[in-house]
Amino acid sequence: MKKRIIMSILGVMTGAVSVAIFKMAAFGVDPFQSFMSGISKLIPISFGTLYVIVNAVLLTFSLIFDRHYIGIATFINLFLLGYVTEYSYKFLQWVVPEPSMPLRIAFLIVGIVIICIGSSLYITADLGVSTYDAVALIMANKWKIGKFKFIRVCTDLCCVILGTVMFIAGGGHIKEIPTIAGIGTIITAFFMGPLIEFFNVHLARKILSSNSDTQAGEHKI
Repeated sequence: MKKRIIMSILGVMTGAVSVAIFKMAAFGVDPFQSFMSGISKLIPISFGTLYVIVNAVLLTFSLIFDRHYIGIATFINLFLLGYVTEYSYKFLQWVVPEPSMPLRIAFLIVGIVIICIGSSLYITADLGVSTYDAVALIMANKWKIGKFKFIRVCTDLCCVILGTVMFIAGGGHIKEIPTIAGIGTIITAFFMGPLIEFFNVHLARKILSSNSDTQAGEHKI
């Protein structure tokens, strides 16, 4: 249990920092954050507070259809991720006010890798997942609609489309769209699901299975 808790906390905090790194890259954020950017354009309140509100709504979905995915990590994600992202981004902006193109590319690559590692760690820890991750997991494992990686691609694409529409509706300039729905968003939309599964198999499950009695709770996604 101690190892699971550490994996959950580390996974959520890593994911929060990765979103800030995506923003520094300015090539588009991950699909859910693209959705959040669209909403924040329509509702001008603190990102951290808005993140809590949106995820509280998604939490209701999980409570109705499968409470198994609600746990410690869910509430860490719900109450801390938005604020950690907000302040991590401010810190990175202070350290690197105007990143060069090579540095932006480096930010993009690092952001993609660590957001997938972070998601893999807290999903495999089985102490709850983010309310957004729970949507695809419920569809895959409870509703048996299809494999997680394919369902995740579909939900990610829906987030990107809705986020872009809301961003424009909220007064966002078309030239700003690549910063919330750019090449980075496209990469994560199509590859984040498969990459999370890759890190589940080659990293997270191996960390967890180093103790023989901790294997029972792993997700098969």
